[in-house]
Amino acid sequence: MKRLLLFFCLVIAGSTCVEAKPVALFYMTDNPDSIRSFLAHSSKIDLLVPTWYQVDENGLVSGGPNPTVMAVAQREKLPVMPIIAIFSKTRFHELAGNAAAQARMNEAMVREAKLHGYTGFQLDFENVSYLDRDALTALVKETAEALHQAGLKLSIASVPNAPGYPGKGGFAKWIYADWRGAYDVAALGKYVDLFCLMTYDQQTRWTMPGPVASWKWTVDNLDYALKVVPKEKLSLGIPVYGYHWFTGEPTVDKATGEEKPNPSADYINALDAVQLADAYNGKIQWDAEDRSAYFYFYRDDMREWVFYTDLRTFKERYQLVEQRGLEGFCSWVLGSEDPEIWKFLPDRTVQ
Repeated sequence: MKRLLLFFCLVIAGSTCVEAKPVALFYMTDNPDSIRSFLAHSSKIDLLVPTWYQVDENGLVSGGPNPTVMAVAQREKLPVMPIIAIFSKTRFHELAGNAAAQARMNEAMVREAKLHGYTGFQLDFENVSYLDRDALTALVKETAEALHQAGLKLSIASVPNAPGYPGKGGFAKWIYADWRGAYDVAALGKYVDLFCLMTYDQQTRWTMPGPVASWKWTVDNLDYALKVVPKEKLSLGIPVYGYHWFTGEPTVDKATGEEKPNPSADYINALDAVQLADAYNGKIQWDAEDRSAYFYFYRDDMREWVFYTDLRTFKERYQLVEQRGLEGFCSWVLGSEDPEIWKFLPDRTVQ
């Protein structure tokens, strides 16, 4: 009977006997810790997306690969799809309004992909005005056509934007106008081969302390995207870092000498978070509602907060990817993760 069951599992393609595991996409920077993490755990990664390229308002693409990383990727037949980035409202607006500049950018992406063996590129355009929403969609359409014609793939990193309009508060208005409102999820999903939903940085140095990506916020944004983006091309963002909130030195107005409060926050990786908890007797706790690890401690009689991604936080979101049948997950960023996640993740499927 066991042999018969195995036979049917092998011959019935796409059957429930063998389910495809989520595609593990990891971002990598030029930080040595990020590169070392890749070299140590490359067998767990299905798609590497390094931050190697930038583009300016004139379509000039600059950047290039890390030779050591590319040697490992090529030896292991690991797909590499670098980011091409621009984080400026004014520069993006100029690029989006200049057809010649866009053509230069697309030609450069095709050239670099062919030269280095990339599978394609990922667009990471952030800090874009909501007024440039249609311009962003048009640019993505043109770029997709150019890359597809060359046999390459295009993906996009999209800021999550549920419910699709600004809320009541001033921060909600700002985050929509300058970040979330530029992404027409339905239209973008039609043109790209992979849609990476950046479900992280819900709370940051701009906000009060809280999870980098709370559970309800993550699910709400996923459900919003799934209304218009096929699950087969949707990758859920899973942050593997955290934030540390503390009271900074008061700022001083140079003109008036007036002092102002300075609540601050810094990015923190998982290992540093645990070390900080150990140093100041912070008790790492589990927030059952937000499904996130956190702790607080006192230093100089001031309470400081840390929210970060431990293994349990990561697993909850990985299992969400599995339950929804998504293409996979995309994690920012190698070098900041809890080392325990590598014991949890399966090895890459050999193509």
